[in-house]
Amino acid sequence: MALLTLPELRDAVWRANLALAEAGLVTLSFGNVSGLDPASGVLLIKPSGVPYAELRPEQLVAVAIENGLALEGNLRPSSDTPTHVALYRRYPEIGGVVHTHSTAAASWAQAGRSIPPLGTTHADHFRGPVPVTRQLREEEVAGDYELATGEVIVETLERLGLSATDMPAALVASHGPFTWGASAREAVDNAIALEAVAAMASQTFALAPGAVEIQGCLLERHFQRKHGPAAYYGQEGNHGTDPGRGTDPGRDTGRDRGRDRGRDSRRGAS
Repeated sequence: MALLTLPELRDAVWRANLALAEAGLVTLSFGNVSGLDPASGVLLIKPSGVPYAELRPEQLVAVAIENGLALEGNLRPSSDTPTHVALYRRYPEIGGVVHTHSTAAASWAQAGRSIPPLGTTHADHFRGPVPVTRQLREEEVAGDYELATGEVIVETLERLGLSATDMPAALVASHGPFTWGASAREAVDNAIALEAVAAMASQTFALAPGAVEIQGCLLERHFQRKHGPAAYYGQEGNHGTDPGRGTDPGRDTGRDRGRDRGRDSRRGAS
C-alpha cells in the first residue's frame, strides 16, 4: 500500500487534528483524531506523541480496523488506536473519532459524573446527559487496556439504550472524553461542543448548586430541529452537523434513563 493512500481522507484527518489544537482542546501532544474509509476498512490516525505543530499529512498512520494493525509508515499510531477501532467496528455510521484531555470535559470524567443537560446548548448536540463509563476493572487495565476502553464506551451506550448518533460522546471514568461523528471534522465539532457544555455545567452548578435539567420537551425540540427528519436549522441540504441524526423522534433512545443518570451525577454518582 502506497504511503499516500487515501489522499482526500488523509488531508481531512490532518486538518481535523490541527483544528483540535486550534480549538484549544490540546495539551502538549495529548489527544488524537482519526478518520475512516469504510470502503477499504482503513482508518488514518495521528501518530503517537507527535506534537500537533509538527504534524504532517504523510505522518498519519493507516490502520486496518479488521485486525488493528498498522499498514504503512515507520511511525507508531496513537496508543488509543484500539479504542477508535472498537468504536468503528461497533458503529458503522461513525466516520471519525476524537479523544482529548480537554480541561472541563476531563474534569467531569475524573469526577466520575455524567454531564446533565441543563440548557439548549447541550440539547443542540446531545440527546440527553453525556454518559460516564464505569471504572475499568483491574484485569481490563492490566490486559488490552485501550481496547477495553473502547468496549466500556460501547457497553455504556448500550446499557443506556443510546445510539451513537443521538449521543456522539462519552466520558471514560478517570480518563477523559471521546467523541465521534460522520466525519473526522464532525467528531472535532462534537469535541468542541462537549467542552463548551462541560464548562457551562460546571459554572452553572457553581452559581446554582440546585440547578435542574432542561425540560424534556425543550431538549427534544432543540435536538430534533437540528438533527431530526424535519430539521430546519441551517440551510437546505445542510441541516445541523449530521443529517440523519435523531431520525426517529418517537423511538426509545434511553434519554429518560440517561436523564436519571444525569440527576445522579449531581449527587456524585457515576
